[in-house]
Amino acid sequence: MATSGLACIYPALVLHDDEVMITEDKINAFIKAVGVNVELFWPGLFAKALNNVNIASLICNVGIGGPAPAAGGAAPAGGAGPTSPAAPAEEKKKEEAKKEESKKSDDDMGFGLCN
Repeated sequence: MATSGLACIYPALVLHDDEVMITEDKINAFIKAVGVNVELFWPGLFAKALNNVNIASLICNVGIGGPAPAAGGAAPAGGAGPTSPAAPAEEKKKEEAKKEESKKSDDDMGFGLCN
């Protein structure tokens, strides 16, 4: 899929940049010019999928939208998950230890803010 998909995405982006309508024939022309072999259904699939899409908006909003990930993220393998009562306490202890270690390191080099 990676090569076939990219072989259709790049021509679609070039056509969009040149403000030319994205069609199956135009995508096929690019693919033929480059000499990449793709399954016959890919160019038509991309042309139909991009037919009524605002590509400029799609490009500018990549990664935006959809639900936000959960605050705790995935539970670590074999460890306490975010729903475990011990997880927040353990995280807090780790953060405090890192801060304390950082402070000691800064103090040792003369960069400590608190003298």
